[in-house]
Amino acid sequence: MMHTPSPEDPAHPAPAGGDAAPAPSTGHERRLHPWSWLFVLLQQLRQFIVPLLVLVFLGRGDSYALWPLVGVAALAAASVWKYFTYRYEVEADRLVVRDGLLERNVRQVPFARIHNVALHQNLLHRAFGVAEVRLESAGGTKPEAEMRVLRMGEALALERLIRTRGSTAATTTTDNPAGIDDGDDAGRLMLQLPFGELVRLGLVSNRGMVVVAGAFAVAWQALPDRMLADLVRELLGQVMGHVGTLAHGVAGRALAVAMVVVLAMALLRLLSILLALTQYHGFRLLMQGRRLTVERGLLTRLRTSVPRRRIQAWTLREGLLHRLLGRRSLHVDTAAGAGEGGEQRGLREVAPIATPEACDTLVCEVLPGAAWPPPTWQRLHPRAWLRLALPGVALSILAAGGACWHFGPPGLAILAWAPWATFVARRHAGLAGYALDGRLVAVRAGWWSRHWRFAEIDKIQALRLEQSPLDRFFGMATLWLDTAGARPTTPSLRLRLMPLAEARALHRHLAAELAHMPLRW
Repeated sequence: MMHTPSPEDPAHPAPAGGDAAPAPSTGHERRLHPWSWLFVLLQQLRQFIVPLLVLVFLGRGDSYALWPLVGVAALAAASVWKYFTYRYEVEADRLVVRDGLLERNVRQVPFARIHNVALHQNLLHRAFGVAEVRLESAGGTKPEAEMRVLRMGEALALERLIRTRGSTAATTTTDNPAGIDDGDDAGRLMLQLPFGELVRLGLVSNRGMVVVAGAFAVAWQALPDRMLADLVRELLGQVMGHVGTLAHGVAGRALAVAMVVVLAMALLRLLSILLALTQYHGFRLLMQGRRLTVERGLLTRLRTSVPRRRIQAWTLREGLLHRLLGRRSLHVDTAAGAGEGGEQRGLREVAPIATPEACDTLVCEVLPGAAWPPPTWQRLHPRAWLRLALPGVALSILAAGGACWHFGPPGLAILAWAPWATFVARRHAGLAGYALDGRLVAVRAGWWSRHWRFAEIDKIQALRLEQSPLDRFFGMATLWLDTAGARPTTPSLRLRLMPLAEARALHRHLAAELAHMPLRW
């Protein structure tokens, strides 16, 4: 699982197309690859494919037949125009990008401000030996510079130059007190995922369900009204018809339906495994000086690089299937967020799947000197379980009252939810907690699906002490800690249901610490 090869290790060659290329010379403007206009055209055709198809299939008469060709010609002209007007120049401490002819733009991107360097290769890129390069800084929905496309060797040389010059600028600050050099091109292999780990990743993920749900949503929008509903109804009718021929009686049909559901779930898991094999084939996590680099992908090859100091927060996840397989996943937040379409741009998955020991080792390697896992965890308020159970119990009582009024005594069966809600609340309160030392603040939560969320104290941007009416009644409070780069799907970094006096004291302590501590991006 964990392997540290020598730079000459033949089992781990350089990325495809990574032939040696000299670093871009300083003070000379450079163009994109001569075929870059083709890739820009294809990207634009993807965005305008629906209007063009509408013109092709819904147009009537000869006068409409040429409109799609006119549209494609206009897109091709814009792509060629972009190639002839796009220039980039490497200066001592920054990258200067110029584009446009009538409306000219000049963008200067300091190397020290670049949070993420992403190289993207699909099958067409690999056939031409080129790559798309994205340079991203904190925040925003667009890359600071996006180059479609460069020769692969040139792209790797630019990535290496940004890594070395960005680290040189960082050595003048407190971000690199040890003076670590980023000039190691080969890097040190921290983690790789063999075939067996990819199969486990597919088993614990829901990628198959996400793809099916996305396809269903697209079909619902694209197909005419009621067509999708009719297709689903016809498919269900055929399935139930086959079930009726295989079994007779209520019990037999119920068993047949259960078998169909199990088969559907097995097919979804198989789809998830295939997606994991495609997306994470050849996964490698490299430590290159002060940067982390991830390479992955079978058809589309991705290479993402980010400085370690840019990592804002960490998340360890562990679901039921993870525990059965003895695995966890390790994710990070960086200040480079999602793109305009919500696509993942920055480095997110440090370890898509790994053993708990391997995840802990990775954290200690990337955060040298940090105490992980924490030796002790602070518990929640002694009555936290009651605070968590109260909403579910109250809801079950109200629902049972409404059901009794409508259905009579059978509605009391809903009260069976109250003991379950109490049991779940006890489990959550018993496993939850927080830890704090001079460097890290961490929380753990969950029962069926568990997570650990932690961050360096100097990455915290804001504090918030919160009390609901129920919290005030029970004498407890919740402390929220905000960091950059968090996504809506990321667990919150919050210290829940602490004793009020303890929460206030911790709030004052952290506020005083942050007031005298510079924010580190």
